[in-house]
Amino acid sequence: MANTATEEASQTATGAKLASSEVATPDEIRDVKRTTCCIVGGGPGGAVLALLLARKGVAVTLLEAHPDFEREFRGDTIHPSVMELMNELGLADRLLELRHTEIRNFTIQTAAGPLTPADFSRLNTRFPYITMMPQTSFLEFITEEAKRYSNFRLVMRAHVQELVEEDGVVRGVRYQSHDGTHEVRALLTVGADGRGSRMRRLVGFEPIKTSPPMDVLWFRLPRKEDDPEGAIGRFGRGRIAILLDRFDYWQAGYVIPKGTYPELRAAGIEAFRRSFAELIPEFADRLERLEDWRQVSLLSVESSRCPRWYRPGLLLIGDAAHVMSPVGGVGINYAIQDAVVAANVLSKPLKVAQRQLKDLEVRYLAAVQFRREWPTRMIQGVQSLLQQRILAPALGDDRPFTPPKLFRLLLRTPIVRDLPARIIAFGFWPVRIED
Repeated sequence: MANTATEEASQTATGAKLASSEVATPDEIRDVKRTTCCIVGGGPGGAVLALLLARKGVAVTLLEAHPDFEREFRGDTIHPSVMELMNELGLADRLLELRHTEIRNFTIQTAAGPLTPADFSRLNTRFPYITMMPQTSFLEFITEEAKRYSNFRLVMRAHVQELVEEDGVVRGVRYQSHDGTHEVRALLTVGADGRGSRMRRLVGFEPIKTSPPMDVLWFRLPRKEDDPEGAIGRFGRGRIAILLDRFDYWQAGYVIPKGTYPELRAAGIEAFRRSFAELIPEFADRLERLEDWRQVSLLSVESSRCPRWYRPGLLLIGDAAHVMSPVGGVGINYAIQDAVVAANVLSKPLKVAQRQLKDLEVRYLAAVQFRREWPTRMIQGVQSLLQQRILAPALGDDRPFTPPKLFRLLLRTPIVRDLPARIIAFGFWPVRIED
């Protein structure tokens, strides 16, 4: 996990070079705010970390580039691990008052019949299901809870442009807003700004990438009152179809072999509708609403992990540190677990540094990566195994898909049948909030 001194120097130099581009002059900076922790990115990881630090007495500023939390096709799954954490905070019951659905198992239709790779209803938890809730609602809920603390500040429309650095230590960021350039000075800056992380680019970290054998096309289909709740999955003839319940509509996913999108698009939208209808014929009439490729979004699936998640004054968490494949839908939950571990490890030293105006020691940042790197590597390994052994063969064969016999046998074996659900629900290293 540790880098050599030469590597550290190289990364520092790279980060300083990137940070110096588009530098604002002092006269252009409208104001300078000071805080203890500045978090860049108001996604699940960043928002939960801000709440946890605020409730522990740490002054925290959360910067979000967009004017609101509304996004197209962002993940909406809250796993039992997160609900357990919300329960520890006394927020679970209030959170579940928001509009949501519950997925207690996930069944897919194959040529060999229905297959249930994950049944959450057998888990020993108060929340034996995947909570499907618009991420917008979750983030609004978390940030409203954080606003109860006077030491929390949320800034929307804050586009981070550069790092503030002194003697190789990150001291904060400069961001562009509608009224000009602003600066936030902080003892710790956290990059939680997702898979396309600008913070990762500014600091000069290069992730180790893998190329999963698939891409996903997302689009919306109308929902009818008598439709089932939850999720629908179908395998067949080199394609995979997924439908996720979004209350007023279905979020449809169409999994295709990596790099075949140009060929699919060249065949035309009508051919695309026919191909999807072959997998889910009961939705064929609704596909008429899909009239143009502008209604379809391409998610280029990738998986990656930074060898190093920190440098003096800065820490990366969530997709900024490790981009997750969509297999299992665990990305949100691992980002939140990163946030919980970061708050557990850093809140006390941050409060000491806040009182004494001293730098946060790098060993604390290293401890966050140490606790979270191996659970991340393990789940990415499982995702890669499923992608190569199950999804790649399914996407590479035009014949009706039949899961491997060993896989079906294991799912019928009582000793191991609950392992997939438990791994998806809690990960390999469940975390708890430490007070």
